[in-house]
Amino acid sequence: MANGRGNPDGSAFHIGFDTSGAEAWFDGIALATEESIRPAAQAGAEELYFEARIRVPMSAESHYFYGKNSKSTGVRYYFEPGSLRNAIYQVFSKDNSGKLKATYHISWNHQKVPYGFMVEYGTSRAPAHPFIRPAYAARVDFALEVARAHLVKRVGEAI
Repeated sequence: MANGRGNPDGSAFHIGFDTSGAEAWFDGIALATEESIRPAAQAGAEELYFEARIRVPMSAESHYFYGKNSKSTGVRYYFEPGSLRNAIYQVFSKDNSGKLKATYHISWNHQKVPYGFMVEYGTSRAPAHPFIRPAYAARVDFALEVARAHLVKRVGEAI
């Protein structure tokens, strides 16, 4: 807001601006942006998470996975249909995030389903049936749009 005053003898005048209102407004926008980054990123991550769950191959019957334990002895693991789909997760990454950056990881739990890597990339005996990489390729643009729309809406509400 501007105000002006002149000297009584008319030899000079000054004008000043009070920008505290504008500064508070910008501070509100900055705070809304900061608070909206993580929910916006999560909304986008959710799209990729669901796409990965849709694309993961699922056997019709239970199956065994053969591997080795910490003692390098052979172990046979039993898995129900849908085990790999149910092991897909999304998680916020504190290490890869900051004040104005939020990162989510979408993958499968390697402890619950150790054969997930073999499904995604294949082996010397079995072809790959990728689901994480195609899910990303198919939905990353849409996921970014969802995140962007979420951020614009939240910041717009603050304005």
